[in-house]
Amino acid sequence: MTESKVQTPIEDFDWDAYANGETAGSKSHEELVSTYDESLKTAKDNEVVTGVVKSITKREVRVDIGMKSDAIIPISEFRYNPDLKVGDEVEVFIETLEDKNGQLRLSHKKACQTRSWDRVNQALENDEVIKGYVKSRTKGGMIVDVFGIEAFLPGSQIDVRPIRDYDVFVDKTMEFKVVKINQEYKNVVVSHKALIEAELEAQKREIISKLEKGQVLEGKVKNITPYGVFVDLGGVDGLVHITDLSWGRVSDPREVVELDQDIKVVIIDFNDDKKRIALGVKQLLPHPWDSLDPNLKVGDHIHGRVVVMADYGAFVEVQPGVEGLIHVSEMSWSQHLRSAQDFLKVGDEVEAVILTLDREDRKMSLGIKQLKKDPWEDIEQKYAIGSRHMAKVRNFTNFGVFVEIEEGVDGLIHISDLSWTKKIKHPSEFTSVGSDIEVQVLEIDKGNRRLSLGHKQLEENPWDVFETIFTVGSIHEGTITEMMDKGAVISLPYGVEGFATPKHLVKEDGSQAKLDEKLNFKVIEFNKDSKRIILSHSRIAEDANKAEARAQRAATKKPRREEEPVAAAPAIEKTTLGDLGALQALKEQMQKEEGK
Repeated sequence: MTESKVQTPIEDFDWDAYANGETAGSKSHEELVSTYDESLKTAKDNEVVTGVVKSITKREVRVDIGMKSDAIIPISEFRYNPDLKVGDEVEVFIETLEDKNGQLRLSHKKACQTRSWDRVNQALENDEVIKGYVKSRTKGGMIVDVFGIEAFLPGSQIDVRPIRDYDVFVDKTMEFKVVKINQEYKNVVVSHKALIEAELEAQKREIISKLEKGQVLEGKVKNITPYGVFVDLGGVDGLVHITDLSWGRVSDPREVVELDQDIKVVIIDFNDDKKRIALGVKQLLPHPWDSLDPNLKVGDHIHGRVVVMADYGAFVEVQPGVEGLIHVSEMSWSQHLRSAQDFLKVGDEVEAVILTLDREDRKMSLGIKQLKKDPWEDIEQKYAIGSRHMAKVRNFTNFGVFVEIEEGVDGLIHISDLSWTKKIKHPSEFTSVGSDIEVQVLEIDKGNRRLSLGHKQLEENPWDVFETIFTVGSIHEGTITEMMDKGAVISLPYGVEGFATPKHLVKEDGSQAKLDEKLNFKVIEFNKDSKRIILSHSRIAEDANKAEARAQRAATKKPRREEEPVAAAPAIEKTTLGDLGALQALKEQMQKEEGK
């Protein structure tokens, strides 16, 4: 038999109380209830408290926080603490002291999050340097685990230099500063760049204090833009403008440099606080003009390639870094205003003549029209006065038509030299831009490089014949074609026009002649030089009445003797041109011209 151990009874045990159902020893039931109520008052919802692990299973952890019952927490909330054991103290978040089932609900995960959020806010407030684990890459930056909170690390805040490959930072632990917190959405932004900026700022001040114009430095290409290259000089950035990369033309800086390339640069200029630094690369190389052939001179022919076009001309590169300008006026002997793009384009290989050469100012002007003979050198022989040529209408003015006989040879047809018979108000009534027109050279102005031309001179002047037909006092049938305040235009035979003032349009019955009315008109004035015929319808009746009045006066003064012949009445001269050979030929010729 095994000897049993004798248990010693509690000396002050209250057996009477036990018999009455009370087991609190010396404390009364009311005291115990009061003590329990006080313990409940020390904890409240949404608060983080410390509890003790009472038991652990594969699925859950039972935690005691000193309440009337323990709480069950999923073991998944403790996955970051694999060494958890019974008796360990853990922080828990009180979700509710008593749910609808009367159970206490706790969360270890929320407690960690609450503590982490307080820690992150503290780090921002105190400008602390904290550590974080880069979990993954996301759009525009990285996701960093800080105190169990996922924070955002923008790409611009990873380093002072632009980062092109974010993946190299994944799965790394780095130091950060909290730079921004959105309390409403619980968003945290951290920066690694902020840690090194202070150090770089000190280095930058030291570097800037030593900068001098003309100083040669080494740097690394930090960024490439269409207008230039940013170079890191060791914490200080400078810009090499695209025009300072090479003595030659550069359309894209990537033709000369690449990212992260180490290059030598010279300081060209900087502003007062040295925050904007202009750098140069080409200035470290000899100027191409210094290697230009010393034997080149004005008048020599030179070959090159068109590198830039402008409306006013083309820049031709004759060797890398050496360019000459062909002004648009030196591209053609023509004086018409045209754009340089009408003659050349970028990439064209051209031969040109050197017009000016200034080695000191490094300027050269070129010409290509000089490769052809100036058409005005022998203008008197090629386009002699009286010679006939075909020309192309270029443009109009109110006073005439500008034409081009060949490239560089222009002329003007005055509006009065377009037609012998037609009254032309504007040249567009007679021809059109781009049309061909036959001309005759009237005058040569070699100094101004301009010819005076005529078109009507290709035919004989019909007014020499009209002078014999439309004599003063002759009567012709005409049609009123246009009415104006000052009078009317009358169409006469052979395409000739005359003019009558209102007082000469009064008919015998006192009425006024009207548009399109056909009447007889007497010529009262003929001017061949100004091609003007003044007509009158009223004058016919007036002259007839005057003749009759004169005859009556003569009859009353002196009786006519038998032997005296009666004076014949003045005959009305009618237009009978069809019987005249010369006029018939003129008519046929004019009809032929109208048919054209």
